[in-house]
Amino acid sequence: MSSWNLPLKLKQSPEQEVRLLLLGLDNAGKTTLLKQMAAEDISHITPTQGFNIKSVQSSGFKLNVWDIGGQRKIRPYWRNYFENTDVLIYVIDSSDRKRFEETSLELAELLEEEKLAAVPLLIFANKQDLMTATPASELAESLSLHTIRDRMWQVQACSALTAEGVQVTPLHAVKHTTRIHW
Repeated sequence: MSSWNLPLKLKQSPEQEVRLLLLGLDNAGKTTLLKQMAAEDISHITPTQGFNIKSVQSSGFKLNVWDIGGQRKIRPYWRNYFENTDVLIYVIDSSDRKRFEETSLELAELLEEEKLAAVPLLIFANKQDLMTATPASELAESLSLHTIRDRMWQVQACSALTAEGVQVTPLHAVKHTTRIHW
């Protein structure tokens, strides 16, 4: 393991805009996570039928976060948002073990996409506030994340509902992590 140096593109200008693509299955907590990042009210969230975009300031960076719906019928359209992605954030409902195989297959397909080649990956193991949540390390093992060799990646335990693990924006987490796997 080694510390993760952000791609050169992210080091060139502290006032730079960074494009974050937020994906995951439906009901994983993507929109709640996005609203927490933007310090918005999370009491009225409905399933995303298309996409949400928010711009969030963090450490001198403008984070443009694209939250794309995760319903099965919407997933084929994910590829329309791949271009110019700086960081891929994949959100997993770590309490829904029945869908681990499905989320694993979707993640594997994303990692094969040419337009996402070498794009750093941040996985949020969401819903850690639930007693049925799988720990992030166990989730990483069950998804065989150790086999990812073509990009930097990290798994971050979080609860989008309580904001635990998401107080620090993804870019900050990526920039300062020492738990990156090659």
